[in-house]
Amino acid sequence: MTAIKHALQRDIFTPNDERLLSIVNVCKAGKKKRNCFLCATVTTERPVQVNVVKVKKSDKGDFYKRQTAWALRDLAVVDAKDAVKESPEFDLHFDKVYKWVASSTVEKNTFISCIWKLNQRYLRKKIDFINVSSQLLEESVPSGENQSVAGGDEEAVDEYQELNAREEQDIEIMMEGCEYAISNAEAFAEKLSRELQVLDGANIQSIMASEKQVNILMKLLDEALKEVDQIELKLSSYEEMLQSVKEQMDQISESNHLIHLSNTNNVKLLSEIEFLVNHMDLAKGHIKALQEGDLTSSRGIEACTNAADALLQCMNVALRPGHDMLHAVKQQQQRFSDLREQKLLVHLCSASGFTLILFLVKGHDQSSTLAQHSAELTLPNHHPFHRDLLRYAKLMEWLKNTDYGKYEGLTKNYMDYLSRLYEREIKDFFEVAKIKMTGTTREGKKFATLPRKESAVKQETESLHGSSGKLTGSTSSLNKLSVQSSGNRRSQSSSLLDMGNMSASDLDVADRTKFDKIFEQVLSELEPLCLAEQDFISKFFKLQQHQSTSGTTNEVEEMDGVAFSRSYTSGVPQTVSSEKDMIRQMMTKIFRCIEPELNNLIALGDKIDSFNSLYMLVKMSHHVWTAQNVDPASFLSTTLGNVLVTVKRNFDKCISNQMKQMDEVKISKKSKVGILPFVAEFEEFAALAESIFKNAERRGDLDKAYIKLIRAVFDSVEKVANESQKTPRDVVMMENFHHIFATLSRLKISCLEAEKKEAKQKYTDHLQSYVIYSLGQPLEKLNHFFEGVEARVAQGIREEEVSYQLAFNKQELRKVIKEYPGKEVKKGLDNLYKKVDKHLCEEENLLQVVWHSMQDEFIRQYKHFEGLIARCYPGSGITMEFTIQDILDYCSSIAQSH
Repeated sequence: MTAIKHALQRDIFTPNDERLLSIVNVCKAGKKKRNCFLCATVTTERPVQVNVVKVKKSDKGDFYKRQTAWALRDLAVVDAKDAVKESPEFDLHFDKVYKWVASSTVEKNTFISCIWKLNQRYLRKKIDFINVSSQLLEESVPSGENQSVAGGDEEAVDEYQELNAREEQDIEIMMEGCEYAISNAEAFAEKLSRELQVLDGANIQSIMASEKQVNILMKLLDEALKEVDQIELKLSSYEEMLQSVKEQMDQISESNHLIHLSNTNNVKLLSEIEFLVNHMDLAKGHIKALQEGDLTSSRGIEACTNAADALLQCMNVALRPGHDMLHAVKQQQQRFSDLREQKLLVHLCSASGFTLILFLVKGHDQSSTLAQHSAELTLPNHHPFHRDLLRYAKLMEWLKNTDYGKYEGLTKNYMDYLSRLYEREIKDFFEVAKIKMTGTTREGKKFATLPRKESAVKQETESLHGSSGKLTGSTSSLNKLSVQSSGNRRSQSSSLLDMGNMSASDLDVADRTKFDKIFEQVLSELEPLCLAEQDFISKFFKLQQHQSTSGTTNEVEEMDGVAFSRSYTSGVPQTVSSEKDMIRQMMTKIFRCIEPELNNLIALGDKIDSFNSLYMLVKMSHHVWTAQNVDPASFLSTTLGNVLVTVKRNFDKCISNQMKQMDEVKISKKSKVGILPFVAEFEEFAALAESIFKNAERRGDLDKAYIKLIRAVFDSVEKVANESQKTPRDVVMMENFHHIFATLSRLKISCLEAEKKEAKQKYTDHLQSYVIYSLGQPLEKLNHFFEGVEARVAQGIREEEVSYQLAFNKQELRKVIKEYPGKEVKKGLDNLYKKVDKHLCEEENLLQVVWHSMQDEFIRQYKHFEGLIARCYPGSGITMEFTIQDILDYCSSIAQSH
């Protein structure tokens, strides 16, 4: 092992300025015996770096090589596996766990001991040694050959101490004073020893000479101690004299504290009395107003309102701890309770109930003028009655805060009566709208309703006082809703006014315009009616003010199918759900007939004309958008949104029906096809939709419908063209796609740009195909002759040598050309024109376009024949018996003659 150490030191570590301190022969646990060495080394240069190096023999086995090195500071744990039993296994925890098996336990213990010493000397972070014998870490490594490596060099390192700069300077001065300091070191050392002895003797003599001064110093210290004792005696006497003064001052301080405490208590008592007097004293005028309870005049209502506010403030004053135990406070609270229960509450409930009944009776009396409103398609205005009732709004707020049960009863009665009133008015209103839409009248129909009998009024009056339903809502603030007149509520979409380019009759245009105006009028009348009622409810029932909810018990109740949530704090109900929800629930109860009536009206409009769904979608979308801008969660917004879903379904059904009709279209086998009916219907639909959806919010729905319809139109045209027997397929495709392209170009629908290009391409392709197919080969024999010429050229015969072929010589060419004089050519073209005229329809007017294309194709064939003659029969002087100008003249005269 010693030889291996020296070899490793010489070959591997000395070149790297490292010293080998310990070595252990190991192999990896669980693998084949491939031995290597783990070495503990330190660098010779400072600062010292301590490493654990893995050394392995080369594959040839003649030298060692350095394989892996780990810094000792990266070593976290050394695990010796067993602290009691001898085991050659151990683990080193670096970035991962390395498991080793040493060749002997002695080498293993020596290596771990060396690691422990290096850790103690050089590392601040201490390594964890587990399963290691404490004796191994405390004792030195056993003597032997390993000791010199593991310990001897370490001791040498410990004894070495570097000189500082001053020590180096003193040594240099000393050596310069002695000439032989370097040449004769022993003489220099003897000289230094003698000088040291002289200095030690002088030091001892100096100490002995200073004995007298030490004695004098001791005497002075004794005298100082005596003086300190005298000062302490004087301080003790002074402290005894001050003790009596301290007791007198303590008594004076305690007396002052009691006086200050008494004054503070008096001030606080005065403050409490002033608080109770200022906050729990009700003026005599307020007491008188509460006791009399005059709610018939404006002045009496104002006085009662002010008195109720004052009473509520006095009752809701936040008493401080202990106030409720005072007899005067209890007495005053009882007096307030008596004023509320015995006087004002009774007057208020009876007056408010009377006012509500009066309002509703007046509302029923308005039915006499309902016929006038219905004839004009307008709804009655309830603003005067809202104005009269708003005088009691403050008192309703007081009732809400003082007796929530009676407040709920009035709220329930209000909803019951108003729902019946509005239901009758709205149903009559919608009945008139339906009559105006259909243009019919009902004989004997009377919109004026007779006044209700007195017994019915009495019955409703009794039900108002007898019912005590419960109604709650939240108390979050409600934004003020602006009520706009029906004249200012108009959709952005324009009515159908200009339909000159459509195939629909003028009667259809007028009917659709009439329906558009009636539907817009209906929505414009309903919107301000709902907003006005919602604004009144929020103001009259005081649902726009927030009330804290610190209740301990929650209760959910249902009032005529409308659920409400309440919580109770000290016997007073507090709102839990938001007040917007309560307003919406009340509106749903009052206007429960609006949504069904709107759905019935929409169904009627769709039955009259399926295209009416376009108008309804635009109008309804605009009104939904307007309502959501005011309040997205309001009753009006929710109701119109639900109805909008129905309108959208009708619109989708309209599109689906058109696509179904396209798929089921049948064509006559005896007549020309022409422009297909569903192509014309798409043009009508697109023109109508563009006029309706101009600047509309739901433009995206129309664009999606366009895509579905145009694809169905394309597919159906293809299908009809394939099934056509009398009219050629190319003609059907050409004419209909030309019509589609013209329609899309005129309407400029941005989402159908790709389809417009596709229609143009299909029209062009089928026009060219029809021209080539119909024209065919008008000079048939000449065509066959030149086809043979081209075949010979393709076989490799030079063009100028074709004339030497027997079948294609000049004589044969002249013979073929003579068969097609100008008269025969014109006759063939005339027959072709008649044939094309039979195929094409007059409404699309494509005859001249097709004829011009055939003329160009014929001229192209003529030029091709002339080119072949010039190349294959050069200098022969052979030409056609008619020229290009003759062809142009023939075609022009034929077109003019027909």
